[in-house]
Amino acid sequence: MELEIHSRNVAMTPRWKTEIESRMEDLQRGHDDLIHSRVTLTKNRHHKKLANVAEALIVVTLPGRHTLTARKEDKTFEEAIRSAFQAIGIELRKYREKRASTNLRLPPMPPHRGVVSKLFPNEGYGFILKEGGGEVYFHANALRELTFEQLEDGTDVVFGLEEGAKGPQATIVSPPQPIVAKVP
Repeated sequence: MELEIHSRNVAMTPRWKTEIESRMEDLQRGHDDLIHSRVTLTKNRHHKKLANVAEALIVVTLPGRHTLTARKEDKTFEEAIRSAFQAIGIELRKYREKRASTNLRLPPMPPHRGVVSKLFPNEGYGFILKEGGGEVYFHANALRELTFEQLEDGTDVVFGLEEGAKGPQATIVSPPQPIVAKVP
């Protein structure tokens, strides 16, 4: 990782530079994918009456052009550096937690289950024996993630159901899929 250390309106002391390098090493241990970081110390000369004249700004860059920043003001540069590194650590943790808690959205599963009971391949339709009894008509156009050639008597399927002109009819027929709630 590339580290830039700058100062504005104040001369950089070896103690501050050592403190920044040490804290950046600690930060990098938990976040080894940091690409670039910049730390800027600024003495605010315009507000002479304010107590907080020391400012530390930290900018870190992660893969995918993600940039996080933390800016803290305090009475001394040591306190500002400490506060800014604590803040950037919190921002990195929040960023990681947000990226790790991705929910996988699955298309809605048809509510009914059954098995293929009769097939008429030349005509492009068949029947499903519904769980709990009763047959349901389906056409080849209702198949999702399945082809008519993959079907045979006894194939497990899930399907949507509506009342057709000649009785119950499957609107969508697809293979049963395992339920996945989260991606680690």
